[in-house]
Amino acid sequence: MLSLIGYLTVAVILTLLLTNRVAAVVALAGVPVLGALVAGFSPTEIGEFVTAGLGGVVGTATMFVFAIVFFGLMRDAGMFDPIISGIVRFAGNAPVTICVGTTLLAMAAHLDGAGATTFLITIPAMLPIFDRLGMSRLVLTTCVGLGAGVMNLLPWGGPTARAAATTGVDVNELWVPLIPAQVVGMLAALVIAWWLGRRESRRLSAPGADAAPADRTATGGGAGPDSRPSRGATSDAVVGELPDPSSATRGGTMVDVQQTEDELRRPRLFWFNVLLTVAVIALLVSAVALPEVVFLVGVVVALVVNYPGLHQQTQRIEAHSKGAMLMATTLLAAGVFLGILDGSGMIEAMARSGASVIPEQAAPGLPLIAGVLGVPLSLVFGPDAYYFGVLPVLMGIGEQFGVSGADIARASLVGEETVGFPISPLTGSFFLLVGLAGVDIGRHIRHLIGWAWLVSIIMLVAAVITGAVPLWA
Repeated sequence: MLSLIGYLTVAVILTLLLTNRVAAVVALAGVPVLGALVAGFSPTEIGEFVTAGLGGVVGTATMFVFAIVFFGLMRDAGMFDPIISGIVRFAGNAPVTICVGTTLLAMAAHLDGAGATTFLITIPAMLPIFDRLGMSRLVLTTCVGLGAGVMNLLPWGGPTARAAATTGVDVNELWVPLIPAQVVGMLAALVIAWWLGRRESRRLSAPGADAAPADRTATGGGAGPDSRPSRGATSDAVVGELPDPSSATRGGTMVDVQQTEDELRRPRLFWFNVLLTVAVIALLVSAVALPEVVFLVGVVVALVVNYPGLHQQTQRIEAHSKGAMLMATTLLAAGVFLGILDGSGMIEAMARSGASVIPEQAAPGLPLIAGVLGVPLSLVFGPDAYYFGVLPVLMGIGEQFGVSGADIARASLVGEETVGFPISPLTGSFFLLVGLAGVDIGRHIRHLIGWAWLVSIIMLVAAVITGAVPLWA
């Protein structure tokens, strides 16, 4: 009964998010509370679950708030302007080159295995370029998601470490046989990025093409701002947005915006802001301090140096408060969701009931089944739920038929919360990806899931060919 309620809760949430029926906060916080009440838990117990869940995300939510403000301040001060111009000149305004470069940047940024760090580095750097050329932000999140996803297989990444802990197999024993498959996955991600760039190029060059696709999220159903606001005092963007070129025709609005932008620019502080940003990112990657502390200090320094005085600092904080609050409330609602599902035991019950429906006759094919279903299962099971809940049961079934637990784990790692983590609402970094890019959650999942699944299947085929995963044990 508990597992059924858990599955229904997740299904309703996914349906609401994918169909854009309600705001993400409503779906993530409201539905789990109703599910827990139906399961027979008292309001006091539900409150305890919620408290525990919020405790797990409050640090992340705090980091998001200050990260949004920090990168907004850097954008206001003009730090991104020469960087954007340099990359655009290098790419030659070619969507193909930009998409491939975005994927490569995501791969390089994900070398530390942290999704949040990857998205904090890649999205602020590439979003203004996509907006300047009128490219789809969904293409941006797809390229970043594919690049980060294939790299999440690294031995110091979360899924591989969890799989090693569950199987009792050394992490390198799981990863090394999968290296050829991972390389193939990286190449596949780059090919897809090239294809998406070609498609964007054709769209933008078509007569009457829309130079600003409607793929931004509104205040409901997503985690970021709507459209592309200016960089002036009224800006509510998450990261380095550019003014809407069409605003030049709206009664002189563009002139007013430009004047405001010029007032905000700090060209003499460009190198200081670059060094400050590099220092913040270096501290994030090296994990010298908590991410929320790093961004808090970064915001304080940026405000004091670039915008001294109470009036200027208050204006800058207010300018970016909308995007920050949208992200914070969505993350806190996700904490409610995860806290209730975990504290109520729904996740554990879902894991066991889901694994128990596998017919014994199919046991020799468990590795292949786990590999094929890895990406879509990322929508249902988070990394902890799968690798600590589902995987042990699958291993128990496999042992009865001589199927190695390591084989099942390796097959799982080509999709479940690796290539699949950028579409998983069960991970905090997912909300950072869609929030920083300002895209709708449901549209992002629909746009990325097919490409992610394709890359996962290609990696699985490579793993079978190289012997890392058996075709039939």
